[in-house]
Amino acid sequence: MLIKYDRILIVGDFNIHVCCPSTLMAKDFLELMEAFNLTQSVTGATQIHGHTLDLVLSYGLTVHNVSVGDAVFSDHSPVRFDLDTHCNTSLPAPVRFGRFIKPDAASAFATLFSTASEAFMTSGAALDTEQLMNCFTSTCVTVLDSLAPLKAMRPKTKQEEWLNDVTRAARRECRKAERRWKKDGLQVSYQILKDSWRHYQNVVKIEKTKYLSDLISDNINNPRVLFKTIDSVLNPSPSTILEQSYETCENFLQFFKDKVASVRSNISPPSFNMPTLTQCSKGFYQFEPVSLAFITEMVKGLKPSSSPIDPVPPRFFREVWPTVGPSVCAIINSSLASGIVPSFCKKATVEPLLKKTSLDPSILSNYRPISKLPFISKILERSVLAQMQPFLDENGILDTFQSGYRAFHSTESALLKVFNDLFLITDSGGSAILVLLDLTAAFDTVDHTILLSRLENCVGVRGSALEWFRSYLSGRCLAVGLGGSYSSTAPLDCGVPQGSILGPILFALYLVPLGAVLKKHGISYHLYADDCQLYLPLAKNDHAPLTPLLECLRDVKAWLAHNFLMLNEEKTEAILLNYKGPPIDFGPLQNNIRPSATSLGVIIDSDFKLNKQINAVIKSCFYHLRLLSKIKSFLSLQHFEQVMHAFISSRLDYCNALYSGISQKSLSRLQLVQNSAARLLTGTKKGEHITPILASLHWLPVRFRIDFKILLFVFKALNGLAPKYISDLIQVYSPARSLRSEGQLQLVVPKTRLKTRGDRAFSVVGPKLWNSLPSQVKKAPNIESFKSRLKTHFYSLAFSSE
Repeated sequence: MLIKYDRILIVGDFNIHVCCPSTLMAKDFLELMEAFNLTQSVTGATQIHGHTLDLVLSYGLTVHNVSVGDAVFSDHSPVRFDLDTHCNTSLPAPVRFGRFIKPDAASAFATLFSTASEAFMTSGAALDTEQLMNCFTSTCVTVLDSLAPLKAMRPKTKQEEWLNDVTRAARRECRKAERRWKKDGLQVSYQILKDSWRHYQNVVKIEKTKYLSDLISDNINNPRVLFKTIDSVLNPSPSTILEQSYETCENFLQFFKDKVASVRSNISPPSFNMPTLTQCSKGFYQFEPVSLAFITEMVKGLKPSSSPIDPVPPRFFREVWPTVGPSVCAIINSSLASGIVPSFCKKATVEPLLKKTSLDPSILSNYRPISKLPFISKILERSVLAQMQPFLDENGILDTFQSGYRAFHSTESALLKVFNDLFLITDSGGSAILVLLDLTAAFDTVDHTILLSRLENCVGVRGSALEWFRSYLSGRCLAVGLGGSYSSTAPLDCGVPQGSILGPILFALYLVPLGAVLKKHGISYHLYADDCQLYLPLAKNDHAPLTPLLECLRDVKAWLAHNFLMLNEEKTEAILLNYKGPPIDFGPLQNNIRPSATSLGVIIDSDFKLNKQINAVIKSCFYHLRLLSKIKSFLSLQHFEQVMHAFISSRLDYCNALYSGISQKSLSRLQLVQNSAARLLTGTKKGEHITPILASLHWLPVRFRIDFKILLFVFKALNGLAPKYISDLIQVYSPARSLRSEGQLQLVVPKTRLKTRGDRAFSVVGPKLWNSLPSQVKKAPNIESFKSRLKTHFYSLAFSSE
């Protein structure tokens, strides 16, 4: 039902005491409702014995004014409620200005641009970087104005994408047949109308299928874009109710400025002994010129994200790249050599985006600023990062436990390291505390003077390279755009540019000294951009086990204040893991203790059973299954399976390496999601056996997918494709004397003192699973071959009985 319908109401006597959530049946039932996103609206007793048995469950409906009457006709009371069933109507889309670029415009653009740019390209040696950029942008705008001038246009709805000449012709035939039938009223005319209507429906279905198939093929490797596009087709969101005017944009601009200014003004650095930092012995003094071939490959890999001030739309920019490529290459090399970043590349347009659709759109604080930079600025930043990244890696400048925006690093690898350490503590009968720090507007409050000093002293950036970064950070400005309206510009005196290529890596370098503060107190930690996780084992006989942690937090807060970063103490969360001792004095952390918390998209609970995480995954998957069921009739089996992997399998697989050792009940609930997806894909009825269906689809069951992910991390760790903190957890077995097992690539299984549910740490589970693999799987030459061999091995284990 929940896959098929958007609005559901279930009422009746369930004979489950939901008023007693501690009982096993009530607990399971409430978890089931939460997983399927059902809302239960009855709160009072509905039976004479004082229990709540009669329930009102709803999804996609608003239930209010719930009241329980007196029991008169039976031992159950009547339940009355009001139900809203109206649908929200969309407001008309605002008028915007845009260009209609014809399919054959690239050749005409090349001719006009070559003629117009010949003057400044021949005298390029006499022009500085700023002049080269101004000439390039003005030439592009002039050429585009002659080919595709700006016009006022109303955005088309997604349904118009498949209403082409063929479907319009079929629709005209329908209307013609309808007029004929209304005129003569003959049965033969009525039959012609019915045939025309069926033909029109078939044509629309064919064109819609073609449109969705092309959409899926173009975005199959980008689930985020795929979901956003399909969701906009199926559930077009209403236009914002905010007035898209200059005044509204100015209000947003002032709000964003005041927020950053308020955070910086509230920071009062206390006295603090800054840690002594080791300076890089090597220096990075200048950038080397880049070739046109290098930039061409880079442009192919960049996402075509656009800014309103782009002289050429990014998608069309790629089409005309052979024409504009030499000019762009000249601008980039001039910038790298002179240490000057053109002012055009430092102009950001901020688009306010509502954080959640359920929030009040009239409150400015409910919006998230999305920064958009010119496409050419991203090409320039990518050229800089391509030269800086090898220098940072060779000299080990970045913190080992910083996983944000780094090759071979991910949220899953970060959580795998943290969970491994915590599992080793809790599975041995110990206890630990995990603290999740939250920083307020961290990227926006970075001090430019401190950042440049850090680049010079800690990283070793000097000479013209340092001057380039100085120019990159200075003179930046932003404007707010809403629809077709824009605010005035405002300077950006602090912060790293959001939406940029270099912003994340600069922020990671800004936080490098924080690791020294944490190590001084002996606190284990892990960073992912501005997300910081601290954890500490708790000694059993210590009367004040949190003293090192509290002292560390005091110093962390002081260091952050000295660097114009603010710790959001209200959103900082702490979780006690497997603690069964006497009460602890948490001090300043008393109000931050939580039974569960979300870290990098995974919900962690105090008993490490991950029940809330499993519920969240199931809820999300069934929501998307319901969404996908609407487009099944328009897609082929192949395309629908690709969409199923992008929407469902990706959610089942996200951080599933952490699910090792979870209960069989939780595994079966995740397997239920995969079974439902397979039934929806193949049209299999509920009563039919699902294992042959999974085997025919070559879908590994959930428990094998978990083992697959763990073994994939082991293979990466053994072949230099994993972070150092993951590789350090794996040790190859080397016997003291020559043995037959020497050539079987066995791993050392650490000895642990397990007293609870069993070993769940990656450093224990990974080697055990690896040692059980056949030699031909472990000795795969590359990762693609390893995946293929491992899948074949698991298929034989999962479906050998079929």
